[in-house]
Amino acid sequence: MMATTHAAMGVLLATPLFWVAPELAAPAALAAMAGGVFPDLDLGVLEHRKTLHYPEHYWPLAAVAFGVAVGSPSPLTVGAAFFLLSAAVHSVTDALGGGLGARPWANDDQRGVYSHTRGQWIRPRRWIRYDGAPEDLLAVVVLSMPALALYDGLVRRLTLAMLAVSVVYTVVRKRLPEFDPT
Repeated sequence: MMATTHAAMGVLLATPLFWVAPELAAPAALAAMAGGVFPDLDLGVLEHRKTLHYPEHYWPLAAVAFGVAVGSPSPLTVGAAFFLLSAAVHSVTDALGGGLGARPWANDDQRGVYSHTRGQWIRPRRWIRYDGAPEDLLAVVVLSMPALALYDGLVRRLTLAMLAVSVVYTVVRKRLPEFDPT
């Protein structure tokens, strides 16, 4: 899945704060957006979907962070909790996409996301065939609707920017392997 899809998922996870603690909704959404993107910072430099993707290990950290946030709610504690929750969801949902090959639509790579606990790769499920697939664009559009309907300011502007990036990426995705120098 595209990083923008993961970021939109994170914002969606933070949306209930609108009704529980509206003053914390925007900081939680921004932190969740960052947490949704964070695992993909290993792209190109480190081993993607292995170095910063922890499908098992973010969850306990998120649970502790939520405990702290409930006991002492602030933009920082709530933001940390939603950052970690979004990174956890990202790490798990990458297994729902395609493999890691340069042309994941070819189904020639069986690495979905690395399980550090098991010491092996979790196979891709291909519910979303590859990052930038039309169904990935549909997912980011649908997941972004609550952000566009409820938030204003920076959350809305970043969501609109992510949607624009998603459209462009989807249009050019299948041509990107042509530009790989390796």
